[in-house]
Amino acid sequence: MPRLLIVPDRCAIPAPISPGTAPGPKPTSASSHLVKPSKGAAGDLRIAIDAHSVGTGLGGNESYATNLIEALAEIDSVNRYTLYVTRRVAVERFTNRWPNFSVRSTLPHTPLLRIPLTLSAELRRNPVDVLHVQFTAPPFSPCPVVVSIHDLSFEHLPETFKWRSRKQLRITVRRSAREAAQVIALSEYARNDIIASYHVNSENVSVIPLAAPAHFQPVHDEEELRRVRQTYGIQSDYILSVGAIQPRKNLSRLVAAYSSLRRARPGVKLPQLVLVGKCAWLYDETLRTIKELEMGNSVVLTGYVPEPDLPALYSGALCFVYPSYFEGFGLPPLEAMKCGAPVIVGNKTSLPEVVGDAGVQVDPFDVDEMASAIQRVITDSSLRAQLRVKGLERAKLFDWQETARQTLSVYKKAAEGDSGNGLTG
Repeated sequence: MPRLLIVPDRCAIPAPISPGTAPGPKPTSASSHLVKPSKGAAGDLRIAIDAHSVGTGLGGNESYATNLIEALAEIDSVNRYTLYVTRRVAVERFTNRWPNFSVRSTLPHTPLLRIPLTLSAELRRNPVDVLHVQFTAPPFSPCPVVVSIHDLSFEHLPETFKWRSRKQLRITVRRSAREAAQVIALSEYARNDIIASYHVNSENVSVIPLAAPAHFQPVHDEEELRRVRQTYGIQSDYILSVGAIQPRKNLSRLVAAYSSLRRARPGVKLPQLVLVGKCAWLYDETLRTIKELEMGNSVVLTGYVPEPDLPALYSGALCFVYPSYFEGFGLPPLEAMKCGAPVIVGNKTSLPEVVGDAGVQVDPFDVDEMASAIQRVITDSSLRAQLRVKGLERAKLFDWQETARQTLSVYKKAAEGDSGNGLTG
């Protein structure tokens, strides 16, 4: 049996929910009873950000925290920020970079202890005006909370999570959403889902989209393109997919679609399929599919790739495929478009909002349709050129500084108590 090419030391739907609210009185939010710390003389805010995801190598959460912090530092030199981190790499990345930012370690990394104990204790010892978290907030927070909820896949696709993670998220995210002064969703789809699933006040849920970092641009330097190919064991033209290896990224069907192309074109050497991402959880099915279909060195698993190498990987790809069937936003397709890669995505949940008409949309559950789309893109140079132009234009609509400005506005709204928080039923 041909061997699977793995770079050493790396990785060994429901229909959208219609927005709706149940009738009932609005209970008073717990945050409305908080005693607010006094602001500085100039009225600047003290803002805390839980940035424990920085340094974990788990894709979306880390990218969100890192890029938001960098963008806030670019647009805001007035308000004071405290970044709560757990990884040494995060301490080194953020320490002594901006005069109005400080960095504090809160251990241990495990959220079951850190969030209710060490983070809560830090907030009581060093009061702030608002705390920003992803998904899960400390219970009985001593300050107003802004919570970013990327998606509710653990509610709708419980089989794609480990039992403990699913149980924990269902309890803590629901509570966090209902107690938060403000909730940030990344797309209209995610906003509607949060409102309908948790019955939170729609006035408190804002849509603030993500963006690709500014340095994501088409790479034309042949030496750099060659370097990343050699680094990650890529031997020829390639089809790229980026995202942590876990069930809802749907990589098993992508591998099956690629395999069907190989069978349909036995005399033609296909581009390699390069899967970029850390093995996250429940990844056995993807690895088993690769082995059973005898992909050999046609499929390359790179494992985690540091961000500086991604623009060249996107730029060198013949096309980018993101077959996920449940996303709250879907950042990799936007990164790919910003680097000039032709994009194919699943047509479920938030991805049509992100890609628009700048990419090819397919049913992520239909392997034949996915294979047909890949075949069209890799064999039609004029279609690839058209998708590149559209993708580059589409990517210009998303900007991290604008995301930071809108997020700062939500911080101010939460700190001022202008939330009208409560449940709708």
